[in-house]
Amino acid sequence: MKPDRSLLIPGLAVLACVCVGALVYRATLDTQLSRQQHAAAQRLDFAGQSLESLLHRNEALPALLALDDGLGHALRDSGPAGLAAANAFLEQAAGLADVEAAYLMDAGGHTVAASNWRQPGSFMGQNYRFRPYFEAAMQGRTGRFYGVGATTGKPGYFIAAPLPAEAPARGVVAVKISLDTFEAALAAGGDTVLLADRDGVVFLSTEAEWRYRTLTPLGGEALVRLQSAQQYGSHALRPLDHGLGAWPDGRTPVRLRRAGQERDFTVAARGVGPLGWQMLLLADQTPARQESLVAGLAGALCAALLLGLALYQRLDRQGQAERRASAERLQTARDMLETQITQRTADLTAANAALQDRVRDLQHAEQILRGTRDAAVQAGKLAVLGQMAAGMSHELNQPLAALQTLSDNAIALDRQGRREDVTENLHLIGQLAARMGRIVRQLKSFVRKEAPVLRACSVRDALDHALMLLAPRCTAVRVRIDVQEFSPGLCVRADATRLEQVLVNLLRNGLDAVQDRPVREVRFACAVEAQGSGGTVRLRVSDTGGGIAPEARERLFEPFFTTKAGEGLGLGLAVSRIIVEGMGGTLAAADLPQGGAEFTVALPLAHPDT
Repeated sequence: MKPDRSLLIPGLAVLACVCVGALVYRATLDTQLSRQQHAAAQRLDFAGQSLESLLHRNEALPALLALDDGLGHALRDSGPAGLAAANAFLEQAAGLADVEAAYLMDAGGHTVAASNWRQPGSFMGQNYRFRPYFEAAMQGRTGRFYGVGATTGKPGYFIAAPLPAEAPARGVVAVKISLDTFEAALAAGGDTVLLADRDGVVFLSTEAEWRYRTLTPLGGEALVRLQSAQQYGSHALRPLDHGLGAWPDGRTPVRLRRAGQERDFTVAARGVGPLGWQMLLLADQTPARQESLVAGLAGALCAALLLGLALYQRLDRQGQAERRASAERLQTARDMLETQITQRTADLTAANAALQDRVRDLQHAEQILRGTRDAAVQAGKLAVLGQMAAGMSHELNQPLAALQTLSDNAIALDRQGRREDVTENLHLIGQLAARMGRIVRQLKSFVRKEAPVLRACSVRDALDHALMLLAPRCTAVRVRIDVQEFSPGLCVRADATRLEQVLVNLLRNGLDAVQDRPVREVRFACAVEAQGSGGTVRLRVSDTGGGIAPEARERLFEPFFTTKAGEGLGLGLAVSRIIVEGMGGTLAAADLPQGGAEFTVALPLAHPDT
């Protein structure tokens, strides 16, 4: 399977940019770290020389102080005057030499005179025979020691010298030099510097959290020696956490935790002082790595720009060639298209003429369909009217018989001169005539064949007219239609006559369904469902009949389908659905859980002024 060149070339370009960026990053980082190592070594040499100068400056001070005869006499006599003179001498000497303390110890290590005799935490009366510097001085050598003060708890560098052999008594003079000023100067310089003793204990550091930690875990012998000399007081002397297990020789970086984060440091190391101390300067590699990363990204970006330029030139040449080829193909296609257009213009002209003939045929068929639908609606009206004919005849015969009787009575009463009774009979005759007129007008309006006009139609008026037309049928089957209360001003968008026809069909079906049932109830209800600025009105006609037979459910709205054999044409529901859908609504049927059927007409809500 051949590789996809569309993916291979960009992939190789990205790989090349990454490689260039990596090479630039590596080269820049090596250069930066080399410079950092060199600069760190220079700064470390300066710091080491400063410390050695500080230590060397006071190296001979104890031996010089020991030459004073007053110190030997103070040890021999131990009188108040001699001790006071020794204290004053040491106090003056410490002030002139700028050391933290100078003090005199007897052969047993007890301090008999001290420069800080006036201060709290004075060395007076303390015994320091356990200190290595005292032991070395008693052996005739210069004693040197760094540790935490047993009395003050403050660290310092101790130098001790014995009294001369010709002195009146044996003893040791010692001075304590504070390195706090030196440590503060290192911290102000911004470098991270550690000073460790020959056992690897860090006793001076610009990072407070690294002080009194060890470069490597201490052995048992070293730990016992440090504890017996009380060199670092009660500090735990735990090892520093770093990533190499052993401290490097100054050329290998280490990883240390600083301010809660692990960082890589370049380490420069050198020996310093007469006690075998090791001074280390740690330079954070983060800036160098960041600069190298920026350089690597810049290199990758430059490579990407060069590759992009080369790719652009190549694509431009390819594009020019493709545009020339496309222009040639376009010209060929244009020539072919003009030929095809010429050939097909005649075909389209003929097809257009045939289409116009087809449109005329469809318009004619639509007119026939509309006429058929209107005829079906009118047939439904006439079918309903025929079914109501007997009831209407009864409704008209009763007033006619009453008119005959009242007119005969009026003639007889007139002959008798009973004018008031004649007037009353005439009023009754007028009321009966008005009633017959309303019945005839309603029938005339119901059967009138008119084009539907959709407007705001009162649901109450349409229902009242339908109930008046169905009054004889209600009387015949002894059923009263229960109308649930609703707003008298409720209107729907419909044709009034056709809405009335739908209600007559549905209510009459309900009357037919309950005429042989033990419980004969037909109900009418309506509800409004708001939908934004408009809404829907649902007109529900329900009954307590036998419901809709399963075999009739699918064919319920088919023309000429009826469940009442020998009665009607089966057009009522079919015509009603046609009318409702023509007015933008729906007609649906469903069985009720408690028995019977319910027909629901949904029409758009309208306002009386629309």
